[in-house]
Amino acid sequence: MMSDEYAVIGNPIGHTKSPLIHGLFAKETGQDMSYISIEGPVEPDGAFADTVRSFIAAGGRGMNVTAPFKLKAFALSDERSERAALAGAVNAMKFENGRIVAENFDGVGLVRDIEVNLHQPMAAKRVLILGAGGAVRGALLPFIAARPAELVVANRHVEKAEALVEQVAAGGSLTACGYAELAAMGQFDLVVNATSASLTGELPPVPASVFSARGAAYELAYGKGLTPFLRLAREAGVQGVADGVGMLVEQAAEAFAWWRGIRPQTRALIDRLTIPLE
Repeated sequence: MMSDEYAVIGNPIGHTKSPLIHGLFAKETGQDMSYISIEGPVEPDGAFADTVRSFIAAGGRGMNVTAPFKLKAFALSDERSERAALAGAVNAMKFENGRIVAENFDGVGLVRDIEVNLHQPMAAKRVLILGAGGAVRGALLPFIAARPAELVVANRHVEKAEALVEQVAAGGSLTACGYAELAAMGQFDLVVNATSASLTGELPPVPASVFSARGAAYELAYGKGLTPFLRLAREAGVQGVADGVGMLVEQAAEAFAWWRGIRPQTRALIDRLTIPLE
């Protein structure tokens, strides 16, 4: 009898840690499953859907989805969670009864890493998110559920942040602004960099005054060392700085639990994958 088959699909996919992570999860929890990586075709238009359907036809049970296919996976799915619907993007699918069910665990994994692993509960705190792209769309509902006193989304193009906030329509605790407005907004207990700046070694135009020495700074990118954003936070006196490796492992654990009905431990794996910031 064959193992249950799962995969991650992306392009490029050579850097992915997902087969390692899910392989270790399966070993720890005693699950009979295999997990592979698939480099999905970007062209022509229907090639992604054809690749997914071929995997399903061969007995595939579920898939993680990474760049650049999260929007295509959303379009392909038959049923979407509220989180996936708001994000307009999908990072996990399961295949059951001939249907493609879609989820987005990015935000849940991020919140769990911040609150549980980094011991930074968001309830009644001031939280600032930099950026208004797909990562932020996926994170907003879990962030709101954490009940911060104030949640601010800042973006270079303030209209994009405002449109996102309006779409969520969560009431007074969620607001949008441009970077220029941040200088007058005081300190935040948690500042999360969800922009693409760190991927190119740049610093988002954020003033050092937003950081609280007693608070935390979180970089979604991981394995980049002390990025310009984290360096700015350190220079502002912030002790609690972290990159996104914990989010990577925690969102994988959420998907694994969704597929298999058992949640693996994450601490040892996060420690194993963590590259020191210095």
